[in-house]
Order: sequence, then C-alpha cells, then structure tokens
Amino acid sequence: MSSIPETIHPQLHIHSYGLYLRRRFGCRVSKVNVDAGFTCPNRDGSKGTGGCIYCNNVSFSPRDTRPVIPLEEQMAHGMAYHRQRLGSEKFIVYFQKYTNTYGSMEHLADLYRRALDHPDVFGISVGTRPDALTDEALELLTEIARDRYVCLELGLQSMDDDILTRINRGHTLEDFLSAVRRVDGHGFDICAHLIYGFPGETAEGFLKTADLMASLPIDSIKLHQLHAVEDTELARMYRAGEFTPLTLEEYVSVAADFLERLPARITVQRLYGSAPLAIRVAPQWGLKNNQMWFAVVNELTRRGTWQGCRISRRP
Repeated sequence: MSSIPETIHPQLHIHSYGLYLRRRFGCRVSKVNVDAGFTCPNRDGSKGTGGCIYCNNVSFSPRDTRPVIPLEEQMAHGMAYHRQRLGSEKFIVYFQKYTNTYGSMEHLADLYRRALDHPDVFGISVGTRPDALTDEALELLTEIARDRYVCLELGLQSMDDDILTRINRGHTLEDFLSAVRRVDGHGFDICAHLIYGFPGETAEGFLKTADLMASLPIDSIKLHQLHAVEDTELARMYRAGEFTPLTLEEYVSVAADFLERLPARITVQRLYGSAPLAIRVAPQWGLKNNQMWFAVVNELTRRGTWQGCRISRRP
C-alpha cells in the first residue's frame, strides 16, 4: 500500500469534510440545515410524479426546519445547537429539502442572500438534482462564489440507469455527468450524493461508483444505506417482500471497500443515513448517528486501511 496522504485524518482514516473545513477556514465549522419550502420536478409533474421510491423528507430533516418557520429563525436555532454541542464558530447554511435551485432567480437570490447576511455564516450549501440546474441558477451561484463559500450538492444516488429508472429517479447518469461538466471551474465545491442497497444492486456494481468519482472533478461525497421510511413506495415494497435491506455488516464492509477506492482528495461528508424512530421501517440497526459513522471508520481501522489506499493496486 502507498503511504497515508496528509489529507487523511489519522484517527478516522478518511478525508473528513469537518477536517477539510477546519483546515481551510481555521475554525470549527458546522452546516445548519434549513427548509426553504422548495418542491421537486419529480413530484410536481415537470419530470414525474410521486418522487423517488424512498423519499420522505421528514426522514432526514430536523424538526425545527420547516418552511413555515422563517429562514432566519431556522438558522438561529441550528447555530445555537451546534455552538452548544460542538463549539462551532462559523456556519454553512444548507438548503436541504427537495430541489433547492428549482425556483425563480429572484426567489433563489433572496433566500441565498438572506442566509449569507448573518455575520457568522461564510457560505451556503445547496442540494439539487442534476437535471434542475438552469444556466441562471448556475450564474447566481457563480456570482456568490466569487467571495463566499459555495457547495453544490448533486443527487446521483446510482450510476446504473436501470436502477435510476426502477427507483423513479427521473434522471440519468448522463444528466449527472453533464451537470458536473457545466459546474466544474465555477469556483465552488461539488458534492455527489450516493446510496447503496437498491433492489437488484450488487456490491461489485456499486463499487464502480468510486471509480467514477475518481474520474470526475468531485470535491466531496455523501454516502448512506438505502432505508425505508413510512409513506414511501419502498416501505410498501418491504412489507410486500419486494425489498430486502442490507444488514449492518454488509453495508459497513462495502462502504469500507468503497472508501478504499475513493481518492484521498475527495472529502467525506456523510457515511450513513438515519430516520426518526417513529417513521423508520427498515433496516432497524439500533445505532445512533455517531455509532453508524464509527462502524465504518472502525472497519477501516480494523483492516489497517484508509481512504484511497487501494487505488494504485487496481489494474
């Protein structure tokens, strides 16, 4: 194996996003989730209806982020939480729910600028679909990135077009590749969202995604297991015996394999998915968020490996 790159956290064995932010900005930085009331083109009929088979945004949204709560109030609550819990000094406002470039430029500019008006906010992170980034939205984000931090989070989920069709994703791999090509060179970070465990997916097929990430100008990734929550098609499939969730051991093993193939230059923002117990259907692993994170990290430690260590050994 090659020597451990300087980007790799010595205890975590990965290039953690938190370490990247601290090194870049010189202080403890946290992301604060907000819900700006967006919808999704895969729900309103412009791309499709019903959304992705696993999508219920309640499953990954803090209870204090709701569109009826003013943006500034959501930010204040999130910042207070992270100050108390982690001692965070500066913040990135994360526009999370649904498709956060899917609106008029006037509306987007108003929301982004209001978030950036807070003196302790130095940047924004914007979650969107690769097929919902207009030239106007790209121009707006590029303008903001000239003097503020911007991360654009693009949901790929799977590089397999057959899987994307089966999960009613409403876009293709080429849509994602096209979006990355358009965004590259505009002065902000690109984060790819990935999920492992779709029906019909193999570990071998999923691990090819690490090779894809290595070939693209991706700055960070978010990875989590597929899980079913209430009020989704996936929950119905689970109860009908049409979806078998991964075991914890299966997920941890493949996640570690994935990280070993992922270049050390790419930061890791997330390694697990969670949902409130009240709506969680499957899998039921019984772990808290930090336990999920360290389940993967501890597997790398057990192996004596780290992010990117297998790249040079592949043919």
